[in-house]
Amino acid sequence: MADETDLTAAGGEVIPPEAGAQSLREYVRAWWQQVRGGDAGLLPVVIGMVIVAAAFEIASPLFLSPGNLVNLFIQSAVFIVLAVAEGFVLLLGEIDLSIGYVAAIGGVIASLLVQADFNWPWWLAIAVAVAACAAIGLIQGVIITGLGLPSFVVTLGGYLFWFGVMIVLLGAAGIVSLNSPTMANQQALVAIVNSNISPLLGWLGLAGLVVLLGIALWLPDIRRRRNGLVAQPVGLLVLKTAMIVVAGVLVVGISNVNRSRYTPVEGVPWVVPAVLGLIGLWTVLLERTQFGRHVYAVGGNAEAARRAGVSVPIVRIWGFVLCSLTAGIGGVIYASWQGGMSTNVNGGQLVLFAVAAAVIGGTSLFGGRGRAIHGLLGGLVIGEIYNGLYLLGFQIQWQLIATGLVLIAAVVVDALSRRGAISGGTTT
Repeated sequence: MADETDLTAAGGEVIPPEAGAQSLREYVRAWWQQVRGGDAGLLPVVIGMVIVAAAFEIASPLFLSPGNLVNLFIQSAVFIVLAVAEGFVLLLGEIDLSIGYVAAIGGVIASLLVQADFNWPWWLAIAVAVAACAAIGLIQGVIITGLGLPSFVVTLGGYLFWFGVMIVLLGAAGIVSLNSPTMANQQALVAIVNSNISPLLGWLGLAGLVVLLGIALWLPDIRRRRNGLVAQPVGLLVLKTAMIVVAGVLVVGISNVNRSRYTPVEGVPWVVPAVLGLIGLWTVLLERTQFGRHVYAVGGNAEAARRAGVSVPIVRIWGFVLCSLTAGIGGVIYASWQGGMSTNVNGGQLVLFAVAAAVIGGTSLFGGRGRAIHGLLGGLVIGEIYNGLYLLGFQIQWQLIATGLVLIAAVVVDALSRRGAISGGTTT
């Protein structure tokens, strides 16, 4: 079994230079030195989000309206979940080109199981769909790891194979609908994206979330101080807590504004807490568990991780399983958003958006660096581009061109930051 020192040496748990800061001022100074050294963290994507939002607001005053912002949250949900899914394999230095149609398989299975012929409970239909996608990830992961094949080639084959399977599942009609007004389980699936939490429940949920996140932030540091270990500056914890509160108040406040001229439409869409909960779960898995440390170790230096006692093949297989499992959740959200599934699903575009969102958010294509929240930020950037250009009346080709340019910029930033980190590390 690998210990913490071994994993750090293997690249699994790199301690940032600001970790030893005793005050907020020292933390900011150390963080700035890290940025100047090439590791900008979340800064580029946050600046990018602000610039994109400002540009679209100037071009179209509707962009930052409450109704459009809520629509932006909904449109970004699929991009975010697929970016988080792709992040699992990118962290390992691998890639999965099949997740667009793996996600579609999940959406199709869930949609079929709530049809009249089966009429399964909606939650069981989702569970089976996600389990089926996890099994797909297991198959692909075993082939890649067991035979030592490039993930690019295997998942490209999976892209074509699962595309065909999706068409077979949809049958001659090529479509499965969730629009029956009498099928409660179909309505429940559609409600994931298309129904809202009541305004009061939204505020109460936010209060509970702030309390839970506050406990998660403060308790570990309190324990560390009691044991005489280095902990984050109190000022930094206060700042993080304040940022969570401000972000939550903005999301709930904007969502609680009536978005219809006729019947009231207000409240946070259910898909928002669902996506945030998924990101929170995967954040804990990657950043607070031994498995997560092993993922970073393998992505940082697989051979060093192996020598430190990490079972590299098992970690890689689980990476593909979690990627496909998460993609299945994205497919269910997509089916809910579209009110069903059809052969018009563009899995190729979905996988490209997934990779783009993950990299734009800050996950490295070279492995070993990235977090679940990077998928959130990158997915929001993709959603901004998609939503803003649609508002301005631009066709899909311009959305793809703009996304491609942003992706290239993100890859350049990633490459330059790695080069700066390497040169900084070799400087005496």
